[in-house]
Amino acid sequence: MAASWLNDAVFYEIYPQSFYDTNGDGIGDFNGIIEKLDYIKSLGCNALWINPCFDSPFKDAGYDVRDYKKAAPRYGSNHDLYRLFGEAHRRGMRVLLDLVPGHTSEEHPWFLESKKAEPNEYSNRYIWSHFCFQGCNGLNYVAGESQRDGVYVLNFFKCQPALNYGFLHPTEDWQLPMDHPDALATREAMKDVMRFWLDHGCDGFRVDMAASLVKFDDEQKSGTSAIWRDVRAMLDKEYPEAAMVAEWSEPRLALNCGFDMCFCLNDPHTGYSALMRDYDRRQPEKPDNSYFRKDGEGDINRFLRPYMAEYEATRHMGRISLITCNHDTVRPSWNLDTRELKLAYAFLFTMPGVPFLYYGDEIGMRYLDLPTKEGGYFRTGSRTPMQWSSGKNLGFSTGCQDALYLPVDSGADAPTVAAQEEDPDSLLHTVRELLALRHAQADLKDNANLEIVHAEKGDAFVYRRGSLLLAVNPSGREASAPVDASGKSMLYAIGGGMPAENRVVLKPQSFVIWKG
Repeated sequence: MAASWLNDAVFYEIYPQSFYDTNGDGIGDFNGIIEKLDYIKSLGCNALWINPCFDSPFKDAGYDVRDYKKAAPRYGSNHDLYRLFGEAHRRGMRVLLDLVPGHTSEEHPWFLESKKAEPNEYSNRYIWSHFCFQGCNGLNYVAGESQRDGVYVLNFFKCQPALNYGFLHPTEDWQLPMDHPDALATREAMKDVMRFWLDHGCDGFRVDMAASLVKFDDEQKSGTSAIWRDVRAMLDKEYPEAAMVAEWSEPRLALNCGFDMCFCLNDPHTGYSALMRDYDRRQPEKPDNSYFRKDGEGDINRFLRPYMAEYEATRHMGRISLITCNHDTVRPSWNLDTRELKLAYAFLFTMPGVPFLYYGDEIGMRYLDLPTKEGGYFRTGSRTPMQWSSGKNLGFSTGCQDALYLPVDSGADAPTVAAQEEDPDSLLHTVRELLALRHAQADLKDNANLEIVHAEKGDAFVYRRGSLLLAVNPSGREASAPVDASGKSMLYAIGGGMPAENRVVLKPQSFVIWKG
């Protein structure tokens, strides 16, 4: 069962600490999100994904949860978050929270109990060996930090002990099978967390590291998939309109086990990086052949080959979600100018699935070269404060500059919402136009068909969504394709193109939609 509202959904991802600060402490908050809901809706986004906002020591920006049922005080109270749900719903908007099921903070009460030498109900909530020098069969682990005589397994950073959902094929006596009561208790505890927030108005979850639950899982992740099918059965029965999107980047696996959406991320096998990020920041001398670079030598087929294979295999199972960027990815403005971004967004927002717009991408916010903050490392530069207006802290906060979560863009030409509102040719206005078109045209919604019409390197790329014919030419030269568009009328254009008998011709750096 799928949430019916997803067919016309467009998500806006919010990094809460960097979005809008209403109390002057330099950190964004729930009330700031509430104040900007009308702006978000004006973009054409009718759903939110809020990055981790639960109580945390913030060694990994909230992906180290200390209390799954308590909002982080720096953002506000539980009741502030409940009010956010209600205000969003009043505007016809949905809200997904970020669920981290594979690990907790090392400060979580479950883990503090699990560390104790005396057995208790949480002893097996995490994965422990029996002996301090036993090791964990290739899994990363920490030793010497607990009363009990054993080492514990990590799920990612040192601050993130792995929750115990069992092993698919246990080989050691410290490895619990998936059907062990303590492994099942972990699963039920996570369901309990989900119920808590759904009962208070949340509409679903983005699931962090969704493939990481069962250890020594097979290549098809059959153990982890079984857990998610069990969770999906619970949702279908109790919360049929709740939605889940997986950070997995394997749509055939994620959608087959109950997720409504699976992200297409910048993993090498997806082809996503070929669109906007075909570069190596560590080796700037290498050419950038991103498809949407005007002067690149990109090939759309490097994206289409893996994408279409996944699309055809999963089109009746769920949705592949394309993103402009996210909190883990270098902003696309790092290597694309405004015109290039317009064309890239035109493509992303007219593809099937459910698109995600990262906060600030609608104005082309820049990636900043910053020291790491809360485990961000290179990703920190994509997590800077939203740029609302000119003046103090670019409208993000009235607090002093030294108190800001991260510094704002100090450039004299830093893009802002206020400036782009006044410019009819701005990236912001183009985003609004594209998303309004997506909502208005049934053939651009999630479940309309996709057909690749022409995709030869060097030619205009042409694809069909229902009755609509779409073409893009990101290069700096005129391009054409042997496609008959005669008799069709132009519905939308960036730049321009001409339909002719047996051929379409696009101007340099153009995107066109024809109808009829």
